[in-house]
Amino acid sequence: MLKRYTYSILALVCLLLTGCDRIAEDERLIYDPIVLEDNQNDIPEEGKPEQTKRVVLLEDFTGQRCVNCPKATDIIEQLQEVCGDAFVAVGIHGGPTAFAGNANVVGLKTDIGDEYYTHWNLEYQPVGLVNRHAPINYTEWIEAVKEELVKPATLRLKGTAVLEDNTITINIDAQGTNGTVDGKLQVWLLEDGIKALQLMPDNKPADQAYIHNHVLRTAVNGTWGEDFSIKEGETERRTMALDIEPKWNREQLSIVAFVYNDQGVQQAAKTKVEIIE
Repeated sequence: MLKRYTYSILALVCLLLTGCDRIAEDERLIYDPIVLEDNQNDIPEEGKPEQTKRVVLLEDFTGQRCVNCPKATDIIEQLQEVCGDAFVAVGIHGGPTAFAGNANVVGLKTDIGDEYYTHWNLEYQPVGLVNRHAPINYTEWIEAVKEELVKPATLRLKGTAVLEDNTITINIDAQGTNGTVDGKLQVWLLEDGIKALQLMPDNKPADQAYIHNHVLRTAVNGTWGEDFSIKEGETERRTMALDIEPKWNREQLSIVAFVYNDQGVQQAAKTKVEIIE
């Protein structure tokens, strides 16, 4: 009963923050993904900056040999269902339960995943960072996301990514909407729909065809991103490029961009990579 109540409150928060005024009054407690418009974070060309919704980032430290990580994935799927594009999850395969793979089995472990795991002094999995605050257990993610959603956004982010031949060209557009923001701009490449081994909870047999989504493949602009600063009303575009690896499925790629500082992640945005044949 408590879990259902928390989930309902989160749904209401997400609706209130993403446009419930466009829903009939007798339907405002019913989740409707139509209220999450893709253009809500478009960058206005001129005039006083409009307020924008807060997009919350979850860094999910996971591993194919982590028996409880599928339970954490269930929580992520609930958050995605309720919050839509106001919530972005990234699966970071690193640490002791991550699997590098072999000639017969696909592995998703990355060196950068190991580096992040060590940097945050993590000691178990699954564990996550919500808007890059202190690491917490997956059972606390819903409440943490709810708390972050109600905070005002300090900037607007929008990304585009186009794959032509084997190179992705990425544009990240930003506008300051609330004071001055100093920190780092980070851009990651993710892949969805990867079929690979996963150990399962509750003594279930390993799943050889488990589908792994939002898997961190690489950092586009360095492990910790690049210096970034923007004032209220200013706009800025950052352009970068990345050559993809043959093992990545070009149909399932997306980019995540976020700005962070000592106060945590200030804003995030995710966009699918468009392919030009």
